Amino acid sequence: MKAIVFKKPGAYTFEDRPKPEINNSDDVLIKVLGAGICGTDLHVLMDPPLHPATPNIIMGHEYCGEVAEVGSAVDWLKPGDKVVVDPHPPCGHCKHCRSDRPEMCTSLYLKDSMFPDHCATRGLFQDGAFTSYTCVPAQAVYKIAQDTPFQLAALAEPLSCVGYAIEKLKIQAGDTVCVLGAGPIGLLFTAMAKANGAARIIVSEPHEFRRQKALKCGATRIVNPKEEDLKSICLEETDGIGVDCCIEAVGQLLQDAITMVRPNGRVMMFGHDETARPPIHLAEIVRKEVQIYGGFLGKYYFEKTARIIESGILPLQEIVTHIFPLSEFEKGLELLRNGKALKVVIYPEEY
Repeated sequence: MKAIVFKKPGAYTFEDRPKPEINNSDDVLIKVLGAGICGTDLHVLMDPPLHPATPNIIMGHEYCGEVAEVGSAVDWLKPGDKVVVDPHPPCGHCKHCRSDRPEMCTSLYLKDSMFPDHCATRGLFQDGAFTSYTCVPAQAVYKIAQDTPFQLAALAEPLSCVGYAIEKLKIQAGDTVCVLGAGPIGLLFTAMAKANGAARIIVSEPHEFRRQKALKCGATRIVNPKEEDLKSICLEETDGIGVDCCIEAVGQLLQDAITMVRPNGRVMMFGHDETARPPIHLAEIVRKEVQIYGGFLGKYYFEKTARIIESGILPLQEIVTHIFPLSEFEKGLELLRNGKALKVVIYPEEY
């Protein structure tokens, strides 16, 4: 099978790889239907990189597929089932997993010698889904309705992370929300905030194309931060007190988020930039008693994510802007690098 293989910072190859096989009783062989290019993939392919990855692994961690074969111990999945896949299932054995913190599993980055087939994030530290088939443990597989378009099902991984972060913020009907950044993650946050009943959603984004997408995803007001004063607009929209919640989906704007919220307001720091070292006005956090949360992976959220996608309650079709075959992976990368795409979904070709 053909595959996109990470070689070193700034370099990947399009090469032949053997089709994986079931080796364990709880394995599931999955025919890939679609896999999204994540911002993390762009960071991995930068030189110097902004995110680590293991050389010679098949890339791709946001994906859906169809069950092709199951191991002898798997009795709740069958060939033909459409599924979404958690690329970073917890090992279940480390201290974090055994203390109700599976999203912090110590095995997500390095293979554990005791459980080598159940650890390390797929597409980053072991083989992922920019190819035709993957083999994963059954605990990582979740059914989704057969009529779900593959390009929307491929959003399950980022949506699970966003959904769990939204639950931390406890956004409720009537809340005011500011979202910094209208990339795929910012738009998912916008759509989820709207679905949770937020009355006003202010989205700050310098690119007009993304601002217009934000409106379609639930924003009630869009702001160009290069031309408008975001703080003044947030105060104007909230009778002068600031928003209830601010979601940072960029990676470098934590101080801006702190500034936008009301006293005792809530901030979600979600944008992932390993190089960011922004100056923070600590006194403002103390004086306003700001509650700051970090968001990374979804916790037990994939089952719920599948139901959310099936429901059609979110305008996910606005977020997937391009679909390409595996052989045109580079085209998708270039569109993303040039800011001309939001979510690009790749599908494998038959050779």
